[in-house]
Amino acid sequence: MTRRKKAGFVANVGRCFENILMNQLRKKFNEELKGELQKKLSLTNMLAVPRITKVVLNMGLKEGAKDKSVIEKVKPQLEAIAGQTPYLRRAKKSIAAFSLVKGSPIGLAVTLRGKKMDDFLEKLFTIVLPRLRDFRGVSLASFDGRGNYNLGISEIIVFPEIDYNKIDKVRSLQITLVTNTKDDKMAKSLLETLGMPFEKIQNSKGKNQNDN
Repeated sequence: MTRRKKAGFVANVGRCFENILMNQLRKKFNEELKGELQKKLSLTNMLAVPRITKVVLNMGLKEGAKDKSVIEKVKPQLEAIAGQTPYLRRAKKSIAAFSLVKGSPIGLAVTLRGKKMDDFLEKLFTIVLPRLRDFRGVSLASFDGRGNYNLGISEIIVFPEIDYNKIDKVRSLQITLVTNTKDDKMAKSLLETLGMPFEKIQNSKGKNQNDN
């Protein structure tokens, strides 16, 4: 076996192993965690158990309005992170103060569902968040009041797909986890069950006072 073929074989094995790992999230949720969440929320109907319906990734690129090459540079980065081709976001109206013209490219976004969403969530919970500098849990104040959660990643280099030496600039990424419940507390219980590491808030006696 040549060196090139051997490298390709190793890469394929690595991808297969990664897919097996990523697929564990949905399987574990359906077989174990869903029932636990139903009991925790005191729901009589299994169909009422909340779930994540989609994940939206968004990268704001205001400089893209003047320099279209920025979009072409960043698009492969977001595609590598998401495992799906991003779509272009354009300005909905002109803003003279910012020299912004309606229709100008201002960012890239991806909407993930199904397996690709599961893969991304598994990677986010187990690999990306623990790699954040001085990470002590995600904020409890980032729910939007409608059961959705917004998370900002200040440096995309925490994603294993991004090579710092191959990007022109370190950029940020906005992640929105959209659920089928309108209740923030139910959404929080769902995310905790799936493995979202929330910050721990303690009272003056040192006891954890996070909402259940």
